[in-house]
Amino acid sequence: MNAPDNAALAVIKQHLIDPEVCIRCNTCEETCPVDAITHDSRNYVVNADICNACNACISPCPTGSIDHWRTVAKAQAYTLEEQLGWDELPAEKPLPAGAADIAVDAGTGAVATGGVPSASVANAAAASAEAPQANAATSPSSTTAPWSAAHPYLHLYSLKKPVTATVAGNFRLTSANVDNDVRHIVLDLGTQFMPLLEGQSVGVLPPGVDANGKPHYLRMYSVASPRTGEREGYNNLSLTVKRVTHDHDGRATVGVASNFLCDLKKGDTVQLTGPFGASFLMPNHPGSNLLMVCTGTGSAPMRAMTEHRRRLKEAERAVAGDVARGVVKGDSGRVTGGKLMLFFGARTPEELPYFGPLTKLPPELMDTTLAFSRVPGQPRAYVQDRIRERARDVAELLRGDTFVYLCGLKGMETGVLEALQEACSLAGLHWPAVHQRMVEEGRFHVETY
Repeated sequence: MNAPDNAALAVIKQHLIDPEVCIRCNTCEETCPVDAITHDSRNYVVNADICNACNACISPCPTGSIDHWRTVAKAQAYTLEEQLGWDELPAEKPLPAGAADIAVDAGTGAVATGGVPSASVANAAAASAEAPQANAATSPSSTTAPWSAAHPYLHLYSLKKPVTATVAGNFRLTSANVDNDVRHIVLDLGTQFMPLLEGQSVGVLPPGVDANGKPHYLRMYSVASPRTGEREGYNNLSLTVKRVTHDHDGRATVGVASNFLCDLKKGDTVQLTGPFGASFLMPNHPGSNLLMVCTGTGSAPMRAMTEHRRRLKEAERAVAGDVARGVVKGDSGRVTGGKLMLFFGARTPEELPYFGPLTKLPPELMDTTLAFSRVPGQPRAYVQDRIRERARDVAELLRGDTFVYLCGLKGMETGVLEALQEACSLAGLHWPAVHQRMVEEGRFHVETY
């Protein structure tokens, strides 16, 4: 009797991406160290011949769509062409006779017998919750939340079972005299349970279908309201949305989700998924500092974090007043403390979201520095330029218990990192060591697009 062909019957844990949950943000493709991930106009897919189950892409994924696996015979692994045509993940399929006793090491390709999957496959592919932090020195962003962050709820609502919210308000944030149309949209959840933390996101499902007759992809938006809602005591949230009228190359286009949202009227309904995001969260412990850098609609999570701190300080003052008046006994205590520093960039003041409310915030709450790049008669200034001007203050903040948040256009990322490096150098700090430590400790968070 002929012995089985081990190579033909070898089994792997194939890494796959769920097309129903994926938001096509390109994070996985940018993160993969071996270029195993690619995409077309519709799906992101994993090449089974290249993937080594290193898990580097798992934690950075904002939706969890990357964390899916199927046990398959290596010879019958799903091809890229098959994956590109999926609308949803396939169910597990039966293995060929005899394949259950043979496994392939995802990292070395070695064939082993005696169980599926082998220990190396199981450890590398299945234990995805233990994604390595070995790349922390080179990664610009933490993949773990601050140690004191509140526990986030995740994936309560999906594409198949979204939650319906009702529009309570839609307000233009930018001047009517500029083309840049940015909206503050308030959504009422009624009695439906969807707790959200500052820094988390929700998925928006635009109605209708695309040119191929397929439902539009969900689009993800950062929440602009604090955990207690846009209005305390009401089960609502807010989003900051820019109407997309041109693509990244400057060509005229109509952003499906952004135009849908910007055109909403009070009483209209929106289908949401999520919540998403388990790392871009704010610390809760007293004395923690926040250094925030943003452009445009990247201000959404910064507004949420700032508003949460503002409400905490208000509550703190109220308690202190009651103690002073003898209404209540005890120590008023301090539940906040810590500094807030914000660098916010836009083309002009008229195009900066929340410009009016920002200028009214007391300096004792937040140290705000604005940067404008297109004001007539003034030199162009970007957020990295303002960081250089405030280098001494920035470096002093980085010495302490500080958490850094960058959010906005991807083009600002390199300039901001260089400016932070220069600020540290001027203060005698070794930026690579400071950055690596902050990344490893969940204190350096980047979310750019």
